[in-house]
Amino acid sequence: MDTARTYNDVVVRQFAVMTVVWGVVGMLVGVIIAAQLMFPELNFDLPWTTYSRLRPLHTNAVIFAFGGSALFAASYYVVQRTCHVPLYAPTLASFTFWGWNVVIVLAAITLPLGYTQGKEYAELAWPIDVLIAAVWIAYGVVFFGTMAKRRVKHIYVANWFFASYIITIAVLHIVNSLAIPVTLGLSYPIYAGIVDAMVQWWYGHNAVGFFLTAGFLGIMYYFVPKQAGRPVYSYRLSVVHFWALISTYMWAGPHHLHYTSLPDWAQSIGMVFSLVLFAPSWGGMINGIMTMSGAWDKLRTDPVLKFLIVSLSFYGMSTFEGPMMSIKTVNALSHYTDWTIGHVHSGALGWVAMVTFGCIYGLLPRAYGRPGMYSQRAIELHFWLATLGIVLYVASMWIAGVMQGLMWRAVNDDGTLTYTFIESLKATYPYYAVRLVGGLMFLAGAVIMAWNTWKTVATSERVAQPVLDPA
Repeated sequence: MDTARTYNDVVVRQFAVMTVVWGVVGMLVGVIIAAQLMFPELNFDLPWTTYSRLRPLHTNAVIFAFGGSALFAASYYVVQRTCHVPLYAPTLASFTFWGWNVVIVLAAITLPLGYTQGKEYAELAWPIDVLIAAVWIAYGVVFFGTMAKRRVKHIYVANWFFASYIITIAVLHIVNSLAIPVTLGLSYPIYAGIVDAMVQWWYGHNAVGFFLTAGFLGIMYYFVPKQAGRPVYSYRLSVVHFWALISTYMWAGPHHLHYTSLPDWAQSIGMVFSLVLFAPSWGGMINGIMTMSGAWDKLRTDPVLKFLIVSLSFYGMSTFEGPMMSIKTVNALSHYTDWTIGHVHSGALGWVAMVTFGCIYGLLPRAYGRPGMYSQRAIELHFWLATLGIVLYVASMWIAGVMQGLMWRAVNDDGTLTYTFIESLKATYPYYAVRLVGGLMFLAGAVIMAWNTWKTVATSERVAQPVLDPA
């Protein structure tokens, strides 16, 4: 074996394991705050455990700790194998692992203590923002450095998606986080009023568009064909999908600010671009699912493929629902209701988490040189717990959200409101219970995955380490 050409999977293994760890932590916090909505006394009258402080901890943990670790692991794994070279600057790659996890630990400390900038998905204090920027720039150097020294001329489409998400998230994070520091825990944004809101949702929606969509599409375009043993259904469609998606997503953010003081023309532009997004999104979903042509029989025996295909199904549903909810007349009913929560988790659990589970189950044994995961039956059990949990969670929030919207705008003949807010809250309680059950099922699946990961890593059975193809 030419060890000089061996892939550098140390950082891949580190990020893969932490994906599982942070997944359990983030989902546990999510279950706790879901329970608090039913039983407020579960905050134990402590300021650090109130819903208002644990909720941003949950979103940061599941998006940046769980999802971010998966993206680091997958992109480092894929770029080496599609470029036929080991990682560029392995020391810098190691820095990204330790730096990213320091960021996560700092978030877990500061958010419960109440240090926040009050911006959705961008709550962390300014010193942590600086560290995030440093880690992300290092990430870009490693990724693009690896691509620059590739031994094949062609750049596989998964790397286009990874590259776009790395560049865009750097721009979004730095621009949205520009602030004037006052103390270590306090800063003031350089933007004011509606401009601050506009910049925030340009960042917020594109964090979804690039971090939670483009990055994970990079995962999909590698692991679905790999697991199915089939080529991508249409490589041309994948390239069209890429350029259409990244050129459109940037302009959809204003739909988060319907019926606010944002100018109507800006709201309308956000709505139009959101509707246009339907086409490239479904193009990618269809491309992924059609890659299974000639290999559908593998779904009977391969639970990893089940995760990947169900994730694509939820991607399709979420990217139909999102544009629909951006239409102003629909948004008048859905905004501020639990319908939005259902939509977010249809994408976050159904698309992001499910494709992540499939990716880690496919990647982790190969990165550790194992013949496969320790237990296929555990993967199968995880799949069904996660799928049924999502259905309970999302369906309960869809129903609750439509009910809330209708109750809030119901008026009597004299123009007074038919229902008080507390009546709508009381009517929502049964759906909160169903959501909690669904969340517990999803968390149970993640715990099973953690056990399966531990047993896989601990086993001594190994296969030959992957080496590069000869020049």
